[in-house]
Amino acid sequence: MYEIIWLGRGGQGAFTAAKLLGAAFTIKNDSRYALAFPSFGPERRGAPVRAFTKLDTKPVVDRSQTEKADYIVILDDTLYSPQLQELLKPTGKVIVNSKNSIDGALNFDADSISAEFRLPTANTIMLGLLIGLSEVVSSDEAVEAIKGYMPQKIQERNINALLKAVQEVAE
Repeated sequence: MYEIIWLGRGGQGAFTAAKLLGAAFTIKNDSRYALAFPSFGPERRGAPVRAFTKLDTKPVVDRSQTEKADYIVILDDTLYSPQLQELLKPTGKVIVNSKNSIDGALNFDADSISAEFRLPTANTIMLGLLIGLSEVVSSDEAVEAIKGYMPQKIQERNINALLKAVQEVAE
């Protein structure tokens, strides 16, 4: 089972990215299963939010928070802590949206890409970076998920931003 933890702040779209990854994983294959769910305290913009995506080839029924993740994706670098390394599987990786270099993490300036595409958040860019690094789903599957779950007026910008992020990792 692949397990991904998403960390962001309320309004940054961490849960949306978690859902999109789950949808992309299952979109073309009936023998793949996904579960995406959030965990947060008082619902307010800017408060820390955790979301989880669990992906498997058998039904995912465990709704508990991930104890050991394959990836931790952080949308806001102020949420990074070295203690997050303890939540990783031995081959796990932390991906951080940051202009600064953070030891023990893969750093990407996703905010620059989101600004280029006039997006208010970097969630689909971070999804694209995860896809490029993990190959857990294809770009085509992610594009189909965006088309199926996002309003039409923002689909094209999000798709182009996601594809640019996948390409950034490939280079």
